[in-house]
Amino acid sequence: MGTTSIAVPIMTGHRMSLDVSADPSTASLGDARAGTRNFLDRLAQPPVSTRAADDAVLAVSELVTNALRHGGGTCTLTLTAHADGIEVAVQDPSPHAPRTRTPDLYGGSGGFGWSMVNQLAQATAVTHLTTGGKTVSALLPR
Repeated sequence: MGTTSIAVPIMTGHRMSLDVSADPSTASLGDARAGTRNFLDRLAQPPVSTRAADDAVLAVSELVTNALRHGGGTCTLTLTAHADGIEVAVQDPSPHAPRTRTPDLYGGSGGFGWSMVNQLAQATAVTHLTTGGKTVSALLPR
């Protein structure tokens, strides 16, 4: 009988990192959301408000979902706590930046996530990597 190993978030001080994949034997989107909530709950000075934590989990959910769906099926989530904000960064192997599109209200194909992240965040950025991938970052209020 084989064993399944699940990646656990690596948390050091004010930073958390987690490799996420569509492969069920690795960390999933649900693990990314739970890890984010756990990371935010541990922050004390200053604590993260309930609304800010909910917004951060929503941003993580949207950015990781987009990376898994459009970025190659794997990504790395990194959360960094700053004095006045939480930085959510998702790195994936695709060079294509997220784009705003008209939401699909009837067909279920999405179109809501990137606009929502931009509304929640104080700032967003897309950094193209020399490896051909990208990192999509959002700075959310704490």
